Order: sequence, then structure tokens, then C-alpha cells
Amino acid sequence: MDNLLSLQNVSWKRDGRDILSEINWEMKKGENWGILGLNGSGKTSLLNIITAYEFPSSGEISVLGYSFGESYLPDLRKEIGFVSSSLSRFSHIIEYETIEEIIVSGKFASFGLYEQVHQEDWEKADELIGRFRLESLKGKPYKQLSQGERRRVLIARSLMNDPKLLILDEPCSGLDILSREQVLELTKEIVNRPCQFVYVTHHIEELVEDVTHVLSIKDGKIVAAGPKHEVVRDDILTETFKLPVHVRWEDGRPWLSVEKKVHA
Repeated sequence: MDNLLSLQNVSWKRDGRDILSEINWEMKKGENWGILGLNGSGKTSLLNIITAYEFPSSGEISVLGYSFGESYLPDLRKEIGFVSSSLSRFSHIIEYETIEEIIVSGKFASFGLYEQVHQEDWEKADELIGRFRLESLKGKPYKQLSQGERRRVLIARSLMNDPKLLILDEPCSGLDILSREQVLELTKEIVNRPCQFVYVTHHIEELVEDVTHVLSIKDGKIVAAGPKHEVVRDDILTETFKLPVHVRWEDGRPWLSVEKKVHA
């Protein structure tokens, strides 16, 4: 399976309004994609379609070999990991659970443990705790963790079920600079596994070295899609973000500045 994702002429309407229009995008084996766009550009809608929680008005979609309209899509969701700042809405359910319990719950795609947990599950969770340098947090309830620590635990949780594809939806939203860099460093652990990722953001400095390709989206339409250095350019991002910007590169990582307007 060379194509992990294939969207052909995908459009989606809601309440008679075009949310996504003529989306054509392929993600191949070995690629990790960043998705750039302003709030309201269609990023979340695109993710909802990829994860089969929304269905397009038109077009053809295949994700991890599951063709929409022909496959049993609940099985697809079991092969996709998902991390988002929006998962904080479940905090009240897990606030007294330890990080071990939260990570193990990823096997069952649940918040809270409602099924039998086997010894090998705890051992796998312990391996993830070590990989993600969370040993100092063992035994601590979720409510005592910082925002950055919570995000790291949720990323470890998302890998408990060995997903083939990991969706990182603005995972650094609301984090301070230290916590952000710690989360971004975790992409190295992800790419060392048989798992590829899609990283969604509107901050280009989060497109670290492990991100190989970028899709930029504006008003529900693709502006550009391809290798990172071909898409993360002044002209493309000026169109994507709807104001003049300049990109500079430092150690393979892009940074953005807004161009000052010259007044006559």
C-alpha cells in the first residue's frame, strides 16, 4: 500500500455552504505531512473526513486501504491515533487516573478503563512511559500534571494501539515555549515506529525536521501541497495566511515574520 491517504475531488457542504472544495491530496508511505491554514480554513473538517467522522458530499476517499462507501469504517478508526488540545474536554473523567491508566486506556480508545487489562498491556504502557521520558510522573493523577505533561501523556496514549497513522491536531496549542519544544521533540519517537503522522497547525515553526511534506489550505481549497521546502515559501504562505509574510530557515526549520506595509 503506497498511498496511506487518497482524496480525489472531495467536496463537503454544510447547511448549503461550501466547507471543502475539490480537494485532491495523496499521502504516500514514508511521508509525514503538516497541514497549514488559518482558523476556519477547513483544517478540522479535513481531519473529520480523514477519520471518517464526516462524509464528503462528493469525491472518492481511501484511508489506510479503506475505501469510503465500501469498507467498514469503525475498523479504520482503530488504526488511527488522534491527539488534540480539544481532548481536554475529557479531563473531568480522568482527573484522578494515573498516567499509567490513561496510557493503557488508549488500547480501548476510551477515556476511563472499562475492560480487562492484561499484564502485557501494563508492560507496554511502561515501555511508552520510558520512551516518552515520563518516569517521574508515574503514579501521579492527571489533575496534577502541567499542560505540557498532559499533552505528552496523550501522545503516548495514542500509540498504545500501534496506529498506522497518527493525527496531531494543534498539539502545542496553549503551551509555553518549553512545553512546546518538548512536545515537538516527541515526533522523533513517533517516526521511529511503524507509524506516520499528519501535523495540523497555523504556526510554521512547528514544522520540524520530521515533517517531510506540507499542505496549505485557504477557505476550504488547497493552495499548495508537496515537499516542505517547495510549499513553505513567501508567496504560498502570503496567500494562505492572507497577509504579506516572509519565511526564513534555521537548521532546517521555518520561521515566519509579517512584512511591514510601506506607506506612501
